[in-house]
Amino acid sequence: MSSTYERYQNNLEILMSEKHLHIISFDVPYPPNYGGVIDVFYKIKILCEKGVKITLHCFEYPGRDRANELEKFCEKVHYYQRKLGFFSALSLKPYIVASRKSEELIMNLLKDDYPVLFEGLHSCYYIDDPRLRNRKKIYRESNIEHLYYYNLFKADKNLINKIYFLFASFKLRLFQNILKHASLMLVVSQKDTNYLKKYFKNITIKYLPSFHANNKIKIKTGKGLYALYHGNIEVPENAYAAKFLIDKIFNDLDIPLIIAGMNPPVYIQKLVSANSNIQLVSNPNDEKMFDLIKNAHINVLLTFQATGLKLKLLNTLYNGRFCLVNNKMLNGTSLNKLCIEANNIKEIKDRLKQIFQKEFNNIRLS
Repeated sequence: MSSTYERYQNNLEILMSEKHLHIISFDVPYPPNYGGVIDVFYKIKILCEKGVKITLHCFEYPGRDRANELEKFCEKVHYYQRKLGFFSALSLKPYIVASRKSEELIMNLLKDDYPVLFEGLHSCYYIDDPRLRNRKKIYRESNIEHLYYYNLFKADKNLINKIYFLFASFKLRLFQNILKHASLMLVVSQKDTNYLKKYFKNITIKYLPSFHANNKIKIKTGKGLYALYHGNIEVPENAYAAKFLIDKIFNDLDIPLIIAGMNPPVYIQKLVSANSNIQLVSNPNDEKMFDLIKNAHINVLLTFQATGLKLKLLNTLYNGRFCLVNNKMLNGTSLNKLCIEANNIKEIKDRLKQIFQKEFNNIRLS
């Protein structure tokens, strides 16, 4: 762990060396209540603490309000309306990029010559703009987006959604080439780092894991009474994992399972209601979610997408007892020794039965 920490510190110094930095965020990064914005918010917070002055640019859309909290850490905060709808969808650029176009944004960037940090491929509409030719441009990777969307295509049950995800994946793969205009890439996982180095040999690419709220271990010893799966269940990837656990794993186990997360689809609600050993907790607040993680005996974290870094894995390792994962969840994170791994139905069931016979009495990372 020490070598990983040293590498993290060394790569963080790259950002800390900047005295003033523009950050373009794909969303308003407060409250930090889902994966991508957690990384953005806590990165802003630590850079501010290290003396970096930040001009933040946020794309906003209904359901996520402007946040005065951000002004504590930023010199300026600019908001731009995301262009949702038909015309953005018709663009040759991916929808997640085309809908984040703003002439006001580029004008604000041109008021000075500070470096620009582009948060995710979503925010990269202007990364190849000739007006930024001589600027230092840093790309913060959160996912290999075309692979992420292709896996959404495979996981989703709705035909219209499947068509959208497939075309989005195709557009994102073509658009990825725009990253050749970056001066530097900071990547959330070692696996994604290796992937990008393969395609962008002339760009400096560094592994810098996600920023998050945890700074000390808060794990209970002893034994919990249930297993927990948590995530934004509205996302097809997570809904697919929840369905897999219901249909294939806990279908004939007497181990209680709680599924907790945002906006579970109706079909997940129906599946849960048909199983007496499974409970659904919809839209828990942060306090409730952390309480569920801490009191679970096993946190079951499965994914069928080996892209990015799953921040819920870090949260669980800091706050939960046993953590049962598959290899795609680990995705080149070097966290293998802190988790129990299982990769097929039989292995997962066997590990669950074994772990439920044990008490948790050692603190990871200590």
